[in-house]
Order: sequence, then structure tokens, then C-alpha cells
Amino acid sequence: MSSVYQINKGINKPIEFKGLYGQYIGWLAGGLVVLLLTFVALYLLGAGLLITVPLVFALGGVLIFSVFRLSKRFGVHGLGKFFAKRGLPTYVRFKSRRVFTTLKTSGKAAV
Repeated sequence: MSSVYQINKGINKPIEFKGLYGQYIGWLAGGLVVLLLTFVALYLLGAGLLITVPLVFALGGVLIFSVFRLSKRFGVHGLGKFFAKRGLPTYVRFKSRRVFTTLKTSGKAAV
């Protein structure tokens, strides 16, 4: 008696929606929520619809364009790597050799 198992081929793939990967979906959703709140605030403050609607559509277009551009430029994990690399110092300066002479070894032989 043999068993038949299904193979899930997409188990380690990142979430994708219309070409956006992972974190960019969240950024786009958050930006759209901010745009909705901006529209509501402007409408409640009494700004005319002829000003509010084109402004929100223009800002929405800029948001969508920039998020898709970031997604295409950096990919799934590239933006995090970009910010991590920017956080590294260009050089490290030591005034004493003591930093290296007092290092503890793990007890394993070096190869």
C-alpha cells in the first residue's frame, strides 16, 4: 500500500502581490491608509473637493510609483541590507593593541 504526498513548492517564497514583495506590500497599505486619513481630514476642515480629490490622487500616484520603484530596485531583502550597510562605520580606530591581545579564544584549534 503506497501513500501519495503532495509537495508544497512555494513554502519558502516571499509574499508577492502584483510585483510587490514582502515589506513593500505593508508600506503601500500603510501609505494608502495615511492618504485616506488625509482626505478625511481635509474634507472635515472644509477644503473643497476640487482641491482634495486631485491632491489625494496625485499623492497616491507618487506613493504607488515610489513603492514599486523601491521594490524593483532592492528586491525582497535588499532595502534592509542597504540600510544596514549605511550603518556600518567606514573604519575602526584603536589606540592600543590590548583589544587584540586580551581576546579570549573558544578553545578550538584554528584552521
